[in-house]
Amino acid sequence: MFSEISYAEIPYILGALLISLGFHEAMHAYVAHKLGDTTAYEEGRLTLNPLKHVDLITTVLLPLVLMLIHLPPILIAKPVPFDPSQVRHGEYGSALIALAGPFTNLGLAALTALLIHIGIPMDGIIGHAAGWFIIVNVSLFVFNMLPIPPLDGSRLLYAFAPEPVQRVMQQIEQLGFMFIVVILLVLLPVLGPILSTINSTILDFLL
Repeated sequence: MFSEISYAEIPYILGALLISLGFHEAMHAYVAHKLGDTTAYEEGRLTLNPLKHVDLITTVLLPLVLMLIHLPPILIAKPVPFDPSQVRHGEYGSALIALAGPFTNLGLAALTALLIHIGIPMDGIIGHAAGWFIIVNVSLFVFNMLPIPPLDGSRLLYAFAPEPVQRVMQQIEQLGFMFIVVILLVLLPVLGPILSTINSTILDFLL
């Protein structure tokens, strides 16, 4: 999917990525605000403006370099801050905040696919952009649902995991994003085909 792209496709992908991450991170902040935590709101993260959510290294340079060397991009925005002590419903509330992001991406992909199915003109550049928008959003959904801290899927696992597993996940999360990026790159030969199969299954269903 991403391994065979041409350089001409990269602007479409990066454009779709910026828009999609804006929605993804804004929904984290929105759900956190609804559940009683105002941290993200106070820091100006309750916004669709992608520039508020972009980290130069992990959001722009990292996926760009990976795509240029024909590897699947790792898509990581600046994390939305939240204070678990302010969130209603404890770990389950935190899981809802985490899931809001990837499921927003899935919803954006489904909505765009619906527009294509009902016959809205998608010729030329618009159609090409719409196709990549769907692919990027499905990829964001699948990638972020991995149960690896600090990805969003880990919060769902954390809410139901026994305490010893939670402690291990906390230790992993404290190692930081770049350590996680290295681990993901090392695991890419194993994870890549699995993620690609899941992506293709969802795309086939939508399109």
